[in-house]
Amino acid sequence: MLEIENLSVNYKAIKALLNISCRVDQGEIVALIGANGAGKTTTLNAISGIVPPAAGKISFEGEEITRMSPHKIVMKGISQVPEGRRVFAKMSVLENLEMGAYIRSDKKGIVAEIDRIFQLFPRLAERRKQLAKTLSGGEQQMLAMGRALMSRPRLILLDEPSMGLAPMLVEKIFEIIQEINREGTTVMLVEQNAHMALSIAHRAYVLETGEVVLQGPAAELAANPEVRKAYLGE
Repeated sequence: MLEIENLSVNYKAIKALLNISCRVDQGEIVALIGANGAGKTTTLNAISGIVPPAAGKISFEGEEITRMSPHKIVMKGISQVPEGRRVFAKMSVLENLEMGAYIRSDKKGIVAEIDRIFQLFPRLAERRKQLAKTLSGGEQQMLAMGRALMSRPRLILLDEPSMGLAPMLVEKIFEIIQEINREGTTVMLVEQNAHMALSIAHRAYVLETGEVVLQGPAAELAANPEVRKAYLGE
């Protein structure tokens, strides 16, 4: 579904990504794990068209999207849930969701999608008229995910969905990620909580200083002594 070939990204003199290659197959949850500054967010931002690659190629469903503008990439079927949630603070929950549907014009379909989001996240239904800035961190994360789902993506990019959340909420968010996946959305997941990420992913890539150093089935990586020591605190 998604193929990244020899992708490099520079921030002026800093080489953020160095010739990375990875792929996401339809229906998978693929995790990117690694320390801060490893290049995980940069990878997602390059896929979304937010940062320009210095070299390499990104293809989605057989079509090259390497230098496509971000809104066109959303129209192709890729949505990103950014690190830090980035909800529209002065808009209500409902208005945030409507913003997520900005590429759509099917009014009945949008209403049905909002209902589906409210079923997936009952807390958002209770707070539909509240301003986003008044929500808790966990509720804002749910809203950011709901907003991204409003464009009906075939691939959703999740950047640190568990960041700053209480352990009980982290489990809930990961259950919802699995549910979204079961309903047919392919997932690429960037996550500091490597243990949780590897527990739900089908495959994973380990990034270190902008390079892929390990890859394979998530269960294998979770059992790998190097990974356990470096990322699982064992």
